[in-house]
Amino acid sequence: MTNTELTQLEKAHLWHPFTQMRDWEVSSPIFIESGQGVKLRDMEGREYYDANSSMWLNVHGHRRPEIDAAVIAQIGKVAHSTMLGLTHEPGARLAARLAALAPPGLTRVFYSDNGSTANEVALKMAFQYWRHQGQDRRRFIALSEGYHGDTIGAVSVGGVGLFHGIFRDLLFEVDFVPSPARAASLEAAVQQMEAALAAHNDEVCAVILEPLVQMAGGILTAPAGYLKAVRELCDRYDVLLIADEVATGFGRTGAMFACDLAGVSPDFLCLGKGLTGGYLPLAATLATDKIYDAFLGDYKEWKSFTHGHSYTGNPLACAAALASLDIFEQEQVIDGLAPKITLIRQILSEIESLPHVGGIRQCGLMAGIEIVRDKSRHELYPFEDAIGVRICRRALAMGLITRPLGHVITFVPPLASSPGELTEMLGILREAIAWETQDA
Repeated sequence: MTNTELTQLEKAHLWHPFTQMRDWEVSSPIFIESGQGVKLRDMEGREYYDANSSMWLNVHGHRRPEIDAAVIAQIGKVAHSTMLGLTHEPGARLAARLAALAPPGLTRVFYSDNGSTANEVALKMAFQYWRHQGQDRRRFIALSEGYHGDTIGAVSVGGVGLFHGIFRDLLFEVDFVPSPARAASLEAAVQQMEAALAAHNDEVCAVILEPLVQMAGGILTAPAGYLKAVRELCDRYDVLLIADEVATGFGRTGAMFACDLAGVSPDFLCLGKGLTGGYLPLAATLATDKIYDAFLGDYKEWKSFTHGHSYTGNPLACAAALASLDIFEQEQVIDGLAPKITLIRQILSEIESLPHVGGIRQCGLMAGIEIVRDKSRHELYPFEDAIGVRICRRALAMGLITRPLGHVITFVPPLASSPGELTEMLGILREAIAWETQDA
């Protein structure tokens, strides 16, 4: 079909996520047709750097022969088989690989479809765990400006008003602690968390947080030592810790998992996004034997975890994930990230000197560039100015794809990006920012 014919179908029927469709209806959509390495190509033959990793998913680049081959080999056997009462080789092998890679003690793997469901699983497991201990704990503690997905449980523990506010009447009650990125010091941030734990200690089920970086909140970085301090507080107050590493996992922070950098083992580790290298939907919730053992019992005890998804542990996705982990190991991907992280930091420091860049936040290969109208007063542009949207549209016209988080421009490139590609991508972003803010 031609681009024009597809546009007619698209505008007549498709509803896009996180998109004001009135704007979309008058726009000219870009149809992505293919990808190679860190670039995507549209139906007109134009190429774009994939500077947000196809929504923080892609790890090794597009069309990796090893992952392509693994999926093709698996589809020659079976595309899907349920995990209700059955199992399969890719699922078993991947579970063992994840348990070996994860922080110590996380030995049990429960599959689902995406990051939101991975967090739903952890929330429900935590709640049911305490029921099996004879305790009616139903309070959760979460961080303001946090994001854990868009299903109702995940939204309940989400703290981004722009995304979650409209649904508040549907949600269960959660105690929110201010983002540690906003605290005056590490000590102040830890005190805020302890105050929340102490206020309702015997009612608190679990603390859920994004370790080190609150991505959707604007790439907000926690002070060094915060995650370890929260782990210690959870131990002291006998509360479970859920680490949502959907966005931070698989090398984004410079380590395989953000928890590794902090030397922390949570009670639950939630994974998604980069798990399959950005190829297919798959998520996993890892738990300890302590959690797992609490669900063992006779049928009459009704201790089973009654939760699942139609495509739980899809064999194609598991095969892609295994191939992705092979690339991590064979190419020593994590060991090669430090120079790239340093390069990004150097170029971002130059971008920070632009008159309308209010600050830069970076952790590993994740960065947020904050755009301000008045740098001296740190005054933001009015929301209706859509400055982030305008900058990203300008970058798109120049051959780079990324997304804004309000007034924060995100830069989350594939780990496979070369130094030259990173330099070129950031050069485009710098030019787009300068262009769209020149008349402010």
